Amino acid sequence: MLTSTYPLKALCCSIEKELIETSSLLRVDLSGGYYDAGDNVKFNFPMAFTTTMLSWSTIEYGKRMGSNIKEARDAIRWGTDYLLKCATSTTGKLYVGVGDPNVDHKCWERPEDMDTSRTVYWVSSKNPGSDVAAETAAALAAAYVVFRKVDPTYSKMLLRTAKNVYQFALQYQGSYSDSLGSAACPFYCSYSGFKDELLWGAAWLFRATNDVKYYNLVKSLGADDQPDIFSWDNKYAGAHVLLSRRALLNGDKNFEQYNQEAENFICKILPNSPYSSTQYTHGGLMIKHPDSNLQYVTSITFLLTTYSKYMAATKHTFKCGNVVVTPNTIRNIAKRQVDYILGENPLKMSYMVGYGPNFPKRIHHRGSSLPSIAAHPQRIGCQGGFDSFFYSSNPNPNILVGAIVGGPNQNDQFPDFREDYSHSEPATYINGAFVGPLAYFAGIH
Repeated sequence: MLTSTYPLKALCCSIEKELIETSSLLRVDLSGGYYDAGDNVKFNFPMAFTTTMLSWSTIEYGKRMGSNIKEARDAIRWGTDYLLKCATSTTGKLYVGVGDPNVDHKCWERPEDMDTSRTVYWVSSKNPGSDVAAETAAALAAAYVVFRKVDPTYSKMLLRTAKNVYQFALQYQGSYSDSLGSAACPFYCSYSGFKDELLWGAAWLFRATNDVKYYNLVKSLGADDQPDIFSWDNKYAGAHVLLSRRALLNGDKNFEQYNQEAENFICKILPNSPYSSTQYTHGGLMIKHPDSNLQYVTSITFLLTTYSKYMAATKHTFKCGNVVVTPNTIRNIAKRQVDYILGENPLKMSYMVGYGPNFPKRIHHRGSSLPSIAAHPQRIGCQGGFDSFFYSSNPNPNILVGAIVGGPNQNDQFPDFREDYSHSEPATYINGAFVGPLAYFAGIH
């Protein structure tokens, strides 16, 4: 996975055979899936979001991917194969994570050398997790749309499981953060609650089935939240853009409220809008959070390109106050973000590893920073990687081609320091959201 030139391959995979023994002595095969970032833990909440975004990218921009469409489908299937196992292995449980993050984060070792407990976590009717369950349903439903023509048998299984998992999320409502405690927080707490995931999951099931049942759920869940962000935690803006497609492309007036919600969101993003709540660096990068900011940039950029595509198809425009917004208005802001990430910035630094002449060399990632088995056959234990490799000022021995790191600070500066995980750590959900914009602009140019 460290030599590909295609960004999807940077979504680091869990390849070990994980047969987890639970307290009831039930052995469950939870092999596969993706580690979230530079660690050796599988957090299903961000993993499912990554899978949803990869699927949405393929749905919207698959025709622009050319021969890479197969790699896109393979990356999605790697995620959905694992999520299917998590949803169907045991009746009454949805597995939502593998590996104790509090133990894992005290180690710096290769995945091949892991000796930490591969603790398994789940939600159930007694310990609900509507957020992670509804996001899982969204991922499976979105993947159904990707595979329904190319693999009907697999797609039917995806849709059937998505419906079941969503029903579980709806019937047993509660946040997985409350159920899992320190296994979820502070790593991937559901800060926005679970209503956004219920809306997001219903929106994807409606997209997949056109079933009035899910339309009614969407309407009942409402669209009262007005975010200026889109991420693995907060899905409102994504749901609004997804649902707005019916209004813009199909002329369905029942969905005009989501059209308005999507435009309210965009008015908070555009720098020249009177309603903007988004800061930009001197070099032109959107700033939403001091830590791992590019995760928000790539996700929001995806929404900008997608909504501009919908607008262009119908010659639609709208206003932010007195500012007229055209498809080109949004497209230009999105392109500025893509170009910045790929190297058009004050440091001339590409934040996609391996792309261009200047890119991060000391990323916060175990597999990249530790020598390969071929170069160092001896085992590296839990603490063994810190002194020799983690704290070393040397560049990483393995170039994780295509991985996008957390990015620069609000002053356009990037120290390229391995210990600075908030800026130097790559994550699957940064890459997963960036695939769509890359395909979009590659198709245009």
